[in-house]
Amino acid sequence: MPLLEDVFRLSGIPTFTFVHPDKYDEIMVSVRTPGRCMVIEGPSGIGKTTTITKVLADLGKSDQVTSLSARRPKDIELIASLPDMADIGTVIVDDFHRLPEETKEQLSDFMKVLADTEDEKSKLILIGINKAGTQLVRFAHDLGLRIDVFRLEANPKELVQQVIELGEAALNITIDGKDQVTDRAQGSFQLVQLLCHKLCILDKVTEDQKEHRVIQTSVNVVVEDVISDLGRQFKEAAITFARGSKLRREGRAPYLHILRWLSEGEDWSLDLSEAMIAHPDMKGSIGQVIDKGWLKALLEDPEKSKLLAPYFHFEPSTSVLSVEDPKLIFYLKNMIWRVFTQQVGYKASYFEGKFDFALSFAGADRTLAERIHQLLTEREVSNFYDENEQHRIIAQNVEDYLAPIYRSEARYIIVLQSPAYPTRIWTKFESDAFKERFGKNEVIPIRFKTVVPGFFTDDSKYGGIPFDPNEEHEKQAQYIVDLLCKRLIEDRDEAQKAETEEALGDGG
Repeated sequence: MPLLEDVFRLSGIPTFTFVHPDKYDEIMVSVRTPGRCMVIEGPSGIGKTTTITKVLADLGKSDQVTSLSARRPKDIELIASLPDMADIGTVIVDDFHRLPEETKEQLSDFMKVLADTEDEKSKLILIGINKAGTQLVRFAHDLGLRIDVFRLEANPKELVQQVIELGEAALNITIDGKDQVTDRAQGSFQLVQLLCHKLCILDKVTEDQKEHRVIQTSVNVVVEDVISDLGRQFKEAAITFARGSKLRREGRAPYLHILRWLSEGEDWSLDLSEAMIAHPDMKGSIGQVIDKGWLKALLEDPEKSKLLAPYFHFEPSTSVLSVEDPKLIFYLKNMIWRVFTQQVGYKASYFEGKFDFALSFAGADRTLAERIHQLLTEREVSNFYDENEQHRIIAQNVEDYLAPIYRSEARYIIVLQSPAYPTRIWTKFESDAFKERFGKNEVIPIRFKTVVPGFFTDDSKYGGIPFDPNEEHEKQAQYIVDLLCKRLIEDRDEAQKAETEEALGDGG
């Protein structure tokens, strides 16, 4: 009976859910070719090590291979001595981009010799991150034609979906939101395994089902749960990187921006030379981080390397920063950057939230809510108003869609505190999502004068805006929106002031 942990695996080589990547056949032919060395490069979690392991197993060569890793200190000396050996057989060197420059150059020369002599008793297979092959060619410019370089990129959606379908068949289940899972996995076999594993756990599926079962747990709930889990693993590392060698509030937050750009990429790595072209306003700050060796020094800092080294790798020769755990990229892509910036310690608002305001109201007060929405929109202020988002909410779990907006994605929550507000199910749900934000000055109550004093006891100590339903609504709506916009202007002025102060520093 297949068990969940064997079907959707969180680590190790998949059995039930292994899918051949696009270049599987090419890699197999290269492995069979005597004396032909190869490099397999690409983002972590894309299936490089799994692919070569499966190829060797299919060829019946698993027992004839020596596997070494640049992450294991005891292997590094042996890797460096390979060029002095003869008839080494097939040797895999994983994470070779982490080797010292001298060792990389020696391996480059060794591969060239093996190719020139057509040595049938020695084969090197190097596995590394994006542009790892470029490093070798830098040492031996004519090496490129003598070896095979395979770049495994983000897997196409149809292959990621195959992983899900194989798992469904093994467990006798159907995952209702498999298209959403596929999109969220970002082409990573490792991430799709993680998401499907969590989906099954939340739906209490731990093994093959005797009767077919449909998994209906919302993918948004799964993502939020996964992000919560990953936060315990990655939050400290992310904050440490974003602060750089030292938090400099007067600087331009170069490390914070680098981390954000890294999260926005598609291949889990960032070419900083290209980033400076794309963001000319940050060129000076980022340039110093690279040219003065500050980024390299940060990752090698004895006090920080244990925290950062497992996840980040910077190659000065190519100016490429890579993340070596796809789960970290998933965490960065799905966190709220406005909140994260504050957690790092910066005052400037470098990254805007999804909405400036979100309206929370009972259906009986929709006329006023809609007018506030219209007036804010006329002033080009982003705001969440449910009827305006119906096309996005369709076919989604409404609670899952709304919760993140009220919890953190909107800068402020506007609450129409009418007598009807506490009597509605949806307002109860919304208020549960944002209630912890009262103490952070992020909830703005619109207090109806028809409400009995003491009705909203929990938030009565916080400032709000009065509204009299018996007076002219339009004039009061204009007044409310004027105050809301003034609050935004003050926020922007404060952020601009902080950003200006930070621009005076050099960002080191």
